[in-house]
Amino acid sequence: MAKNKLRKFSEMKTFKNVFQPDLDELRSEYLMKGNWSKKYFGNTNPIVLELGCGMGEYTVALAKKYPNKNFIGIDIKGARMWQGASKALEENLFNVAFLRIRIDWIESCFSKNEIDEIWITFPDPQIKKRRGTKRLTHPNFLDRYKNILKKNSKIHLKTDSQFLHGYTLGIITSLGYCLEESTHDLYSSNNFIENHDIKTHYENIYLEQGLPITYLRFSIN
Repeated sequence: MAKNKLRKFSEMKTFKNVFQPDLDELRSEYLMKGNWSKKYFGNTNPIVLELGCGMGEYTVALAKKYPNKNFIGIDIKGARMWQGASKALEENLFNVAFLRIRIDWIESCFSKNEIDEIWITFPDPQIKKRRGTKRLTHPNFLDRYKNILKKNSKIHLKTDSQFLHGYTLGIITSLGYCLEESTHDLYSSNNFIENHDIKTHYENIYLEQGLPITYLRFSIN
């Protein structure tokens, strides 16, 4: 492993805004489950998750834009997460946390009705059929989200993958969820939607390549 990655992993252990539960903690009653408002944020503001947060750019940007909400970025790749976590500390953003887990374990980290909103930003579309259950909008994952979200909470999907966008529209329809907003080209003049002044590093690369960015928002009853 490169020395730079080792340094980041070492530093992350000291970051007060980073949580890295091991498998034993996840398999038992994880101490933060049901306690994020009380034990970390110290308020009762809404909690918003970003799944597959990568470098944490979106998590940090949303936290700066909405200081009356709390944000938790979730990813398994610690070296990337270090960037967002360190920036949040440098900028004294107290409404930001990062959780290093596989998203499969999300129900072990949050209680029923603990979460108010979910963002899924540029996930791997898992195009191969045999990888379908790995898509973050597969019904298996949506069931997990439903178990931690408050009723009628919103889920956002922002992606450069037309495939994943279309797949998710089909899932929303088949499960009877409420589609609130959908566009195949977010930044076209007629489709600009609130919150999308925030762009990640990779999103800017996609846009430079002329790839349209898709977006949809739906709620789970």
